[in-house]
Amino acid sequence: MIRRPPRSTLSSSSAASDVYKRQHQSIWKDGKPLFAGNEYAGLSKMALHYIGGLIKHGQALMGLCAPTSNSYKRLVPGFEAPTILGLSARNRTAAFRVPMYDPDNKAAKRVEFRSADGTCNPYLAFPAMLMAGLDGIENEIDPGDVLDEDLFSLPDEEQAKLKQVPNSIDGALNALEDDHEFLLKGDVFTSDLLEAWISYKRETEVDQVRTRPHPWEYYLTFNA
Repeated sequence: MIRRPPRSTLSSSSAASDVYKRQHQSIWKDGKPLFAGNEYAGLSKMALHYIGGLIKHGQALMGLCAPTSNSYKRLVPGFEAPTILGLSARNRTAAFRVPMYDPDNKAAKRVEFRSADGTCNPYLAFPAMLMAGLDGIENEIDPGDVLDEDLFSLPDEEQAKLKQVPNSIDGALNALEDDHEFLLKGDVFTSDLLEAWISYKRETEVDQVRTRPHPWEYYLTFNA
């Protein structure tokens, strides 16, 4: 698979679309889709609890699912980017969306994590998403109100109440550092692995990008 940066130029469209479509998630047992039911968007209670876990741990997941500084050039509020940690069947700004291409097809019931991108390591990102969802099922976590209204028409104070993804890789790593106990269940992840990942990303990316002048800074300040 050829991977491109989430956003390569100022005017380019997101390169993450081909990737998040591959991050559709559902659970099956004995050939039956467990996410199909009679709740919102044709989902089951299990599916809603799974999504509740994804939403609860969404900020921490970004440290593994959108793990580069460039990831957050795409995730800018107000530009139809999936920055809001909520559930919707229609809203483009919701991080978790239920595809409705074939609403009567039970086998098609699934959720997509739209904030993740192709810079992630799938061997880390997919288990992390699964662990977050399973934590939601185990603890029956409510995903909260669905986000089907026009979020762009909401007053600023109402939008400020909505839980957002981190606005930088630094923030995402901080969230992962603060919220990772759910990843340690069953020894799927280890504390050593997560500590090494966070330390590596901070040393090789966060600090290196933060200390290097940006070309736009030259434009803004060269003649200051």
